Amino acid sequence: MSFRAFRIFNENDRTVGRLVQIDLEDLSPGSVVIRCAYSSVNYKDALAGTGSGKVVRRFPIVGGIDIAGTVETSEDARFKPGDSVLATGYELGVSSDGGYSGFARVSGDWVVPMPPGLTAAESMAIGTAGFTAAMSIVAMERNGLTQAAGPVIVAGATGGVGCMAVQSLAARGYQVTALTGKPEQEEFLKALGAAAVVDRRTLEMGKRPLEKALWAGAVDPVGGETLAWLTRTMQHGGCIASSGLTGGSELHTTVMPFILRGVNLLGIDSAMCPMPLRTEVWRRLASDLKPARLSLTTTEIALEDLSRAFETLLGGGARGRFLVRLP
Repeated sequence: MSFRAFRIFNENDRTVGRLVQIDLEDLSPGSVVIRCAYSSVNYKDALAGTGSGKVVRRFPIVGGIDIAGTVETSEDARFKPGDSVLATGYELGVSSDGGYSGFARVSGDWVVPMPPGLTAAESMAIGTAGFTAAMSIVAMERNGLTQAAGPVIVAGATGGVGCMAVQSLAARGYQVTALTGKPEQEEFLKALGAAAVVDRRTLEMGKRPLEKALWAGAVDPVGGETLAWLTRTMQHGGCIASSGLTGGSELHTTVMPFILRGVNLLGIDSAMCPMPLRTEVWRRLASDLKPARLSLTTTEIALEDLSRAFETLLGGGARGRFLVRLP
């Protein structure tokens, strides 16, 4: 059986991705074969597919850290042909062939039954970005965040994690402030559920160890200077869910927010999230955390459009998510 896939190669010490024809025998070992219907484009995918980051650990490899489709064959008793399933994270697109393909072969331990209330397309419009956003909300609520505690700020609000977080928080009834470097997207962000929009480019971040206490919670896929500012502006007992580094990997702050305001800095690792929590987060993404405006945040593309999507994402020109329709 031959099918198309976006495969990433190392050629003369350069990372190159292109469409190829492959067979099932070319795929990584695994107990479950999925007929892929949709995937998505995440920042990690763009880094892997262009070589802009040291993401891929073996070559050649089929890219794509997200998959949704139906089980074609299974050696795992938990799944049978025809089951609607998804898989995100783990080693997909890193050291095991991923979702940019007509078929994927994966470990049964990585497969999540599609929760009632989500279609394959919806699950990938959410994808790893939305899963990360939902993980952030679940982690903050487990650390005491409530709607009555005060406003929650979302950094990088027009990006994949950000635009999903705005929708999911709004669905839960939180007062959401969107922080963005694209103030021209204010109408878009308010349509997603943001009560207020702050222009990062004109924001006065201050330099004191503690600034005015503003936020009960924060979803931060940005890092760097933005995360440092968030630590200084959290309310007493506030929670920051940190999941990304598009703004830098270094954190320059003091211990003051943590010992004087009891600020909680929560690390969010969606790739290796344990399966019990993973299935619970996906269940909630199909119910109370389901983004209500997916059509506004999703651009559907084909495999042929991946390279252009990578460039757009890495160049900061993306708004929302790219949904990849698979053959």
